[in-house]
Amino acid sequence: MICLRLGALILALGAGLAGCSKQDTPAAQTPAAAVAPAQAYDAVGKDGKGFTAGALMSAQTVYVLFDAQCPHCGALWNASLPLQKKVKFVWVPVSLMNPKSTLQGAALLSAANPPELMSAHEAALLAGNGGLMADANPTAEAQAAIKSNTLLFNSLGATSVPYIVAKNARSGSVVTNAGALQTPELAAFLGVD
Repeated sequence: MICLRLGALILALGAGLAGCSKQDTPAAQTPAAAVAPAQAYDAVGKDGKGFTAGALMSAQTVYVLFDAQCPHCGALWNASLPLQKKVKFVWVPVSLMNPKSTLQGAALLSAANPPELMSAHEAALLAGNGGLMADANPTAEAQAAIKSNTLLFNSLGATSVPYIVAKNARSGSVVTNAGALQTPELAAFLGVD
């Protein structure tokens, strides 16, 4: 019995390193053809509306398109925490999963301290409590930002969140990844020590 429970736990943890797909949602649309990573990096940098966490003065910016209701995005948030002393992360909320995605994403964008609220939100989400309680009437500006970010996500041809767009610090190449990574894999993907 213990082996069965341990096996189930290992499978659940492994699933935490995947991503939430648009196809998992009832409102899924056919994605556009994936754009080249360099174009994606430029587009998200120019048009993405998010909040910054980590080393604000870092020359390396990592964009993460995420859905506030996605547990895989929560796993990536936690994996990114040890790297935030070296890298500037810009977290760009989209709405793919359900109506709470927009409300919680808007609350994060409007927060006085988005990284602090994100940590509390992800802890509650990963504990099975649904995440933060968000205002049912977010500002029009925050709602527009989430809608714009979601359209941007779709235009990139991305199919699941979290969707990472970054420049590898070692190679200088723009890289993309759909799905969560553990801290060591994220560090290698970003080319940081």
